[in-house]
Amino acid sequence: MTTTYDPSTDYHALNAMLNLYDEHHRIQFDKDKEAERAYVASEIEPNTRRFASTAERLAYLIGNQYYEKRVFDQYTPEFLDSFYARAAASGYEFETFLGAFKFFRSYALKSFDGKQYLEDFPQRCAAVALALAAGDEQAAIAYLDEMIAGRFQPATPTFLNLGKAQRGEAVSCFLVRIEDNMESISRGINAALQLSKRGGGVALLLSNLRELGAPIKHIENQSSGVVPVMKLLEDSFSYANQLGARQGAGAVYLSAHHPDIMRFLDTKRENADEKIRIKSLALGVVVPDITFELAKQKAQMALFSPYDVERVYGKPFADVPISENYEKMVADDRIRKTYIDARKFFTTLAELQFESGYPYIVFEDTVNRANPIDGRVTMSNLCSEILQVQEPSAYNEDLTYAHVGRDISCNLGSLNIAKAMDGGLGGTVETAIRALTSVAEQTSIAAVPSIRRANEEGHAIGLGQMNLHGFLAREGIQYGSDEALDFTDMYFMTVAYHAYRASHDLAVERGRAFVGFERSAYAKPAGQGNYFDKYTDGRRSLSPRTDRVRDLFAQYGIAIPTVDDWAALRDAILRDGIYNQNLQAVPPTGSISYINHSTSSIHPIASKIEIRKEGKIGRMYYPAPYMTNENLEYFKDAYEIGWKAIVDTYAEATQHVDQGLSLTLFFPDTATTRDVNKAQIYAWRKGIKTLYYIRIRQQALEGTEVQGCVSCML
Repeated sequence: MTTTYDPSTDYHALNAMLNLYDEHHRIQFDKDKEAERAYVASEIEPNTRRFASTAERLAYLIGNQYYEKRVFDQYTPEFLDSFYARAAASGYEFETFLGAFKFFRSYALKSFDGKQYLEDFPQRCAAVALALAAGDEQAAIAYLDEMIAGRFQPATPTFLNLGKAQRGEAVSCFLVRIEDNMESISRGINAALQLSKRGGGVALLLSNLRELGAPIKHIENQSSGVVPVMKLLEDSFSYANQLGARQGAGAVYLSAHHPDIMRFLDTKRENADEKIRIKSLALGVVVPDITFELAKQKAQMALFSPYDVERVYGKPFADVPISENYEKMVADDRIRKTYIDARKFFTTLAELQFESGYPYIVFEDTVNRANPIDGRVTMSNLCSEILQVQEPSAYNEDLTYAHVGRDISCNLGSLNIAKAMDGGLGGTVETAIRALTSVAEQTSIAAVPSIRRANEEGHAIGLGQMNLHGFLAREGIQYGSDEALDFTDMYFMTVAYHAYRASHDLAVERGRAFVGFERSAYAKPAGQGNYFDKYTDGRRSLSPRTDRVRDLFAQYGIAIPTVDDWAALRDAILRDGIYNQNLQAVPPTGSISYINHSTSSIHPIASKIEIRKEGKIGRMYYPAPYMTNENLEYFKDAYEIGWKAIVDTYAEATQHVDQGLSLTLFFPDTATTRDVNKAQIYAWRKGIKTLYYIRIRQQALEGTEVQGCVSCML
């Protein structure tokens, strides 16, 4: 929609009025819409390069190395003309000012000097769809329609990069193991540089590295431990970025029973010595069940030398289940060990989370009990939702590979729950699975062969979700209520069914399953540990528990899969396999939530009117999706709702997701470390796999409240 505006219109001022009540104490949603239109009219349209036709536009963009020629050469000029006409006919308009600002600032193709816009939102969707479809016209149309309708949104690297000639990879993030030798450490640092250059966040496993003071070549007290490696990695991430578009971002994970665990955690303390302080690297701790049991017993917890464990067990420390082997390892004199108080350990975790939000937590045994793939999951990623099996690599002295193991790339995208429900859900899930599989198939990271191998053999993807709170509020359901939990259960089960159905279809079409399928829980006989037994053995009902949710699925014409549906799908998968080793993972969905106008992930909102600080530009305001002045009661924020309801919601979803869900816990400013520990224990008992950030509401300073302000907490 094109509107004429006074050039002096201040879209920042209009957007700010969203956070001020009008004279009737009502939120001024219309002012944000005015801000969006003023921004497009005054900033975008005058600075957009125009072309007489699609052919002229593509010739210019390809000829000047803005678009990747190979992508467009797969289609006829006639198809491209009709395809871009279809995109333009959508009449797409951003729903919020921040959505438009985020898109044009961060995603839209611009001239090399940054002065002209060369794409709008439908044209960005079109380029991404054409790249994903790889010459398949019907697939391109399906991808385009899902994206423009807002039902499916690819993750930032995919949406930012595909179709462009000057770009990074389409992959969101990577996970890399480091083994206990200098060759592997060197390769890990190289991977951090290479993968950051390509635009992905990188997580690295440090659990296998020998501790401070461990022997090197049998000479005692030689090892420097994990902290110096962390410093090297932090410097690597700060150096590498994707053409300045995204800063390098990294995380490191360490076992709770590693002897360096307390030094590892101390690197995040505000008063840490600068020689060891870690400022930008994210920290994650891998916690097995035994750690909680020891804390419950008020016992000391043993920290085991990875160097000794690997010599005794013949495999890296991270691959030895701690809970299963704890007593044997304690009794084994060949393994050096030190002790710390288990409760003190959890108190330290909570203290640091208050200070920094870190560390993330992976509940190791919960993860591996739920893991359907042969092997162990030993770590997670930068956002704590990727949970896949890895295989260690081995190196020669010249750093060439003696054995190429398997590391992880994350091919992500998310559904907008509200719009996916509006669209019937099943078809959207299938289209999204195919789109994400295309990302996996078109990605080959030669710089890190272990990632390339795993991607080519497993085609692992992570279909995510967002806008749960927005959908529930739109339907008049309180987040965390019985109806909300029931909906979450039924929705995620239905998504899982269609995801596996789509992956089975891909296996049939490609004529093969992922490598290792025959050793997975998907291939076990029915009733004998088959992954789908939980849907077919009568242990749980597959019907909604509440009339409201039953009516909701009927209202949208969405069939909830029955026992017979699951049994038929299981039998088909036993016969043909599935193409994707992993299928679902629920990320935190930051920027893509704004451009898609969704509440982030499956969290409740943090505020009715969210305040964002955008660099030098200053504050911007974002209204919760589907919020009106008439339904504000359904938009309680995460701090009001409380951590228990959030954990309960994630527990309903987790049982249907083969990987993880990025879960942030929110606490009021009155919270204590004891409250954080209670939440961690509750999450562990509820079967949550990982915890992401801890957020503490900050109390507004005296005198900072603004009269008539909707959201004035600092």
